[in-house]
Amino acid sequence: MLSPKRTKYRKKMRGRMHGKASRGNKISFGDFGLVAMECFWITNRQIEAARIAITRHIKRGGKVWIRIFPDMPYTKKPAETRMGKGKGSPEYWVAVVKPGTVMFEVAGISKDLALSAIRLAGSKLPIKTKIIIRRDYEQAV
Repeated sequence: MLSPKRTKYRKKMRGRMHGKASRGNKISFGDFGLVAMECFWITNRQIEAARIAITRHIKRGGKVWIRIFPDMPYTKKPAETRMGKGKGSPEYWVAVVKPGTVMFEVAGISKDLALSAIRLAGSKLPIKTKIIIRRDYEQAV
C-alpha cells in the first residue's frame, strides 16, 4: 500500500475540495491517461486496486505511471465513542483528487488494450472518470 515514510504532523485538517486541478492535469509521461471528473478522497487501497487491474490486464507489458499519492491521513474515532476527547487516530491515507487530475498513465501497448485496461481501472474507483489520449499520439505501436 502507498503511504508516506514520514510526515511533519500525524494528523491533518480536512480542508475544502473546490475548484479544478491546476497541477497534474496534463499527460506528462505516457500516451493514455485516466482523468478524474469530480472531487474525492481516493484511498491507498483504491489506488492499489486500480493499479493491479491495469497491470494484470496489460499482462505486465508496457509501462504504468501512478500520478497521485496518498499523503493525507484520514482519522477516525472508535465506534460507540462519546463526543469530545479530541481528534481520532489516523486510520488510513488518502489522496486529494480534484476534477481534471490525471491519476494513471499508460504507454508502450496498443491503443485498444490500453483503453480497455484504463476503463477497468476507472471502474475500481469511486468517482466518475474519463480516458484521454496524448495529443501527438500516433499508431506507431
